[in-house]
Amino acid sequence: MRRYEVPRVAFINKLDRMGADPWKVLNQARSKLRHHSAAVQVPIGLEEDFKGLIDLVKLKAYYFHGSSGENIVAEEVPADMEAIVAEKRRELIEAISEVDDQLADTFLADEPISSTDLEDAIRRATIAQKFIPVFMGSAFKNKGVQPLLDGVLSYLPCPIEVSNYALDQSKDEEKVLLTGSPDGRLVALAFKLEEGRFGQLTYLRIYEGIIRKGDFIVNINTGKKIKIPRLVRMHSNEMEDIQEAHAGQIVAVFGVDCASGDTFTDGSIRYTMTSMNVPEPVMSLAVQPVSKDSGGQFSKALNRFQREDPTFRVGLDPESGQTIISGMGELHLDIYVERIRREYKVDATVGKPRVNFRETVTKRAEFDYLHKKQSGGQGQYGRVIGFIEPLPEGSSTKFEFDNMLVGQAIPSGYIPAIEKGFREAANSGSLIGHPVENIRIALIDGAAHTVDSSELAFKMASIYAFRQCYTAAKPTILEPIMLVELKVPTEFQGTVAGDLNKRKGVIVGNDQEGDDSVITAHVPLNNMFGYSTSLRSMTQGKGEFTMEYKEHLPVSQDVQKQLVNTYNASKGVVE
Repeated sequence: MRRYEVPRVAFINKLDRMGADPWKVLNQARSKLRHHSAAVQVPIGLEEDFKGLIDLVKLKAYYFHGSSGENIVAEEVPADMEAIVAEKRRELIEAISEVDDQLADTFLADEPISSTDLEDAIRRATIAQKFIPVFMGSAFKNKGVQPLLDGVLSYLPCPIEVSNYALDQSKDEEKVLLTGSPDGRLVALAFKLEEGRFGQLTYLRIYEGIIRKGDFIVNINTGKKIKIPRLVRMHSNEMEDIQEAHAGQIVAVFGVDCASGDTFTDGSIRYTMTSMNVPEPVMSLAVQPVSKDSGGQFSKALNRFQREDPTFRVGLDPESGQTIISGMGELHLDIYVERIRREYKVDATVGKPRVNFRETVTKRAEFDYLHKKQSGGQGQYGRVIGFIEPLPEGSSTKFEFDNMLVGQAIPSGYIPAIEKGFREAANSGSLIGHPVENIRIALIDGAAHTVDSSELAFKMASIYAFRQCYTAAKPTILEPIMLVELKVPTEFQGTVAGDLNKRKGVIVGNDQEGDDSVITAHVPLNNMFGYSTSLRSMTQGKGEFTMEYKEHLPVSQDVQKQLVNTYNASKGVVE
């Protein structure tokens, strides 16, 4: 919430439980989370005596009657609680005066503060993210929920009081401030997908403009134009058909094929609400359903998850025929396996997590390969000559094919087949069978036969040519390096830093934030398995970390040797 600058209110729940102590929770929120907060309510009784709440702003007592607290009775503040109410109201006013000048002036002048003045000040301070009002109650018994919802209306910003930025795709993702008014051009974001009885239900948040049933809208991420067949407003699990919706509302539409994170407009502008670049997956798992009968449900689940989450990919391992799912980390993939089990009732067996290594070449190597086969009927003949070399640093492509042929040594119709052969060969390098990246292949010369040459012959020639010169090009393995950001209490800083060094991490930054240290490091993903558990045990559960993919870098010699040996051993078993 800090990162995305979200104004917020807090709710202390379960006041009817044994040992409930809202003041202790409030102090912890201040000390541990560093929230500048104060209670806007005082409970009447705690644990089994919890009867209602006193509103410190309006100075009214609320009691919740009925089987599920639906009848609210407002009364005057009980006489025996006037002292604590006065004390807590003063505490609330002091906390807001620290961050709101207007209220501070009234407070310092010792003028009486009316409930309207106080409510306005809380709203200003909450929207400015300088204060968090704290509500309390028991959600299970429905006590205190209604005042909380009133608080959301009173203190949280309405859509036009928040700055939402779109990225203009026609101007290299330049930030554009959206007005948030219904008069603007339509901008809506699909933020959640759900499998409903009638197909895919897409939840849209409208940031600007109006959306109507029967309108045509354009999906900016795919460029497709779609008609809206049905527009509904959701009330938990019930839906209400509506004809139109305005900026600031959340609606759901049926029959729109899209992925989560796609942005829709009326076609006149190319704005997206989220950046369009999707990071490459860094970790893979082999999964397969336990029983053969559940294959249909299994593939249905994977298709849905791919639409929901652009960083989740599904592929097939050509060697073992297993389904491979890839994503941004261990936990990411674990959650999807658990969801297959829970939502689709399919038990799946899971292989060991595999890191997505890459291979590349480090020097130039020549190739000259003749593919010749004669076995009755039309033979196969194709010769390719050229070289393979690493791409210069910072090049935008990962694979380049350069046709430098002079003359007609190879008929031009065969060139696409040669490129296809090289691309196919680059799908798995000979070191550990992972894709080869950052290579440039140049074709200088070759030979063809008038009868025996064919596309297949040249494709085979280029595949073998690649394998022939690959070892001479000094191949090396690249591993994904993660940008890891840790936040740990300062007393554990040394232990955590030492552990990062053990994991071959490079610490690039160390800042202080209150009592916490914020450490930034680059760590190979292969050394990050099970890190959340060890970080918890090193920091008594107080440390947290986030990691995202940064780049692929060459591994050290000893690691390369180890990976190659493991790969060869596993191939030996397969063969």
